[in-house]
Amino acid sequence: MSTTDSVADAPPIDIVIPIFDRLTALDAIGPYETLQRLPGATVTFIGARTGEYRTENGFLGITSDATYADKPTPDVIVVPGGVGTRVAMEDEALLEWLRSAHETTKFTTSVCTGSIVLGAAGLLNGLTATTHWGAYDTLEKQGATPTGTRVVEHLEERIITAAGVSSGIDMALRLSELLVDDVAAKAMQLMIEYDPQPPFDVGAIEKSTDEVMTRLLQYMEHKD
Repeated sequence: MSTTDSVADAPPIDIVIPIFDRLTALDAIGPYETLQRLPGATVTFIGARTGEYRTENGFLGITSDATYADKPTPDVIVVPGGVGTRVAMEDEALLEWLRSAHETTKFTTSVCTGSIVLGAAGLLNGLTATTHWGAYDTLEKQGATPTGTRVVEHLEERIITAAGVSSGIDMALRLSELLVDDVAAKAMQLMIEYDPQPPFDVGAIEKSTDEVMTRLLQYMEHKD
């Protein structure tokens, strides 16, 4: 079978990204940009209602094209994070959908503080998991054991969690490998030209300085 035939015959992969008010845009868009390019994949943004949801600062709107009820049995779930997860983790309609949909998913995943929503649904009990470093305490209260690992896998349980914001791209590449193969994942990485070369080496809390942390906390206070 040729490569062209194998791409054309790729089985469908139904991927959903539940969104809510005050989500972090890159948590959702990073995985979307990676996964939507996989052969056979469709990615649908879903919500409690269809229509627009605004991101944390309100500058950007993302549209939900379907509701939870429209997507009862997706293959993959990617739950983004953001300030809005504090409300989402008490949204019983979302939590019940997560519990039900997870029973038949290939993988149920989260980015950043999306993991506290998985935890609130009872999907992380007794598991290690990751999130943004600022939410470790909240994650622990949801029954998980927080870890600073960038992507945490529990393949038997079909659960994968990613740390803060940009790590969602790393997770999506790993998902690409799991759903197809490593060549597909590498092709996705090349397609989005994901070759990080940041100008500063301060992308993890242990690499920070007091000066940077003080400034960050000022920015976070202003944002909220």
